[in-house]
Amino acid sequence: MKILTNLLFTLFSLCAVTALAEPVRVATFDVDATPPLGSPMAYDVVKRLDELTLRCRGVVILGAERPIVLCAVDWIGIANESHDAFREALAKAAGTEPGFVAVHSLHQHDAPGSDFTAEKIMREFGIQGFGRFEGTFHRQVIQRAADAIRAALPEAKPVSHYGYAEADVKEVASNRRVERLPGGRIGRMRGSANKIPELTALPEGLIDPKVSVLVFWDADKPVAVLSAYACHPQSYYRLGIPSPDFPGIARFIRGQDVNAALHVHFNGAGGNVAAGKYNNGTQPNRIQLATRLAAGMREAYEKAPHVPLSSEDIGWKSLPVSLPVAPHLEEADLVTKLKAATGKAGYISFADQLAWLRRAKSGHQIDITCMRLGTSRMLHLPGELFVEYQLAAKAMRPDLNVFMAAYGDYGPGYIGTAVAYPEGGYETGPGASGVAPEVESILMNAMKKLLESP
Repeated sequence: MKILTNLLFTLFSLCAVTALAEPVRVATFDVDATPPLGSPMAYDVVKRLDELTLRCRGVVILGAERPIVLCAVDWIGIANESHDAFREALAKAAGTEPGFVAVHSLHQHDAPGSDFTAEKIMREFGIQGFGRFEGTFHRQVIQRAADAIRAALPEAKPVSHYGYAEADVKEVASNRRVERLPGGRIGRMRGSANKIPELTALPEGLIDPKVSVLVFWDADKPVAVLSAYACHPQSYYRLGIPSPDFPGIARFIRGQDVNAALHVHFNGAGGNVAAGKYNNGTQPNRIQLATRLAAGMREAYEKAPHVPLSSEDIGWKSLPVSLPVAPHLEEADLVTKLKAATGKAGYISFADQLAWLRRAKSGHQIDITCMRLGTSRMLHLPGELFVEYQLAAKAMRPDLNVFMAAYGDYGPGYIGTAVAYPEGGYETGPGASGVAPEVESILMNAMKKLLESP
């Protein structure tokens, strides 16, 4: 009996070691997310297709507890039930759970947005003339991405090492809320393209100047490169030409520099950050901004160390939170305004606000998630998050390499800090933010818990 017991224990130990030693593999996927001619985008219909397409791309990380899916889409926003649909479809394709899927938009403005909750509302009230909510094309892209994942899984590449590094991006980002009126209120916004000399002359303000780069290697061959930078992605827009704008061009440049790897870029917490100090909206500036961002990406990539990676180094934590709804959002009022509205619906419209309000009132919670990869942590958060959240997350764990992707579930719109709401300004105004100031403590506590988790 003792011999049999020892044998069973040995077999169990060998099985446990084998399970722990499961090799890490990464599958990559990349599909076209460009709307066809004549179809609606966030603000305009598509009048012309250009050289660069919009992409929906990402990675599936295999070898951990469950497959992890990270996806970035060149759209202005993916909100509410659309965000659910993306996560559910990609999870099913990857053989995982929706809770292990992070989907983010990059927030380009010459691009579509998707919100199946708002689409239902438009149909409920029979409202015409708001074609950007019609979701046929959006569902096609979701299906394309799911099919691409299924095709990619058998071709997943082994990953033996990872590396994380940061580098400064010079003369791209600047804070939008830099003009102060008497009493501390926010004055004029320094937007993505600024032609007001006195606003251009003001300092950069609070930004995160770093671009983060996370690399997966098979020995010395790169398999995938993830990058993140906190800044609104607009150089110029409203031409009716779908464009990935300067972050997409920077991603393309890096893809040509390091062609063996798929490059997936995420927008960090850039809700109150844009290129306005360094961009007056002229078209040559798009390439200038792109090359500056690409230069930072290149420097970070070249600095990234080769660190051995095993399945034990990979983890995923999730914390569902209920975000407080802005007090100015009232359903009856929004329904009345929506029924009376005519013409095109820009961002953020009454339909967007009503969709978020109903979603929150239903008890829906948003998953705040964190991927562990060795000493790196990648946080995934919703909405147009202020840069203060990203800087705070880094300060919470200076012993780790913390970086962030925002613009997950776009339902809440802008998410400011508690002090920013009484200061006023566009981002925290009633037409932009769907949450109350108490949102800061909820998100800060969630990030702290996720970063402190073993």
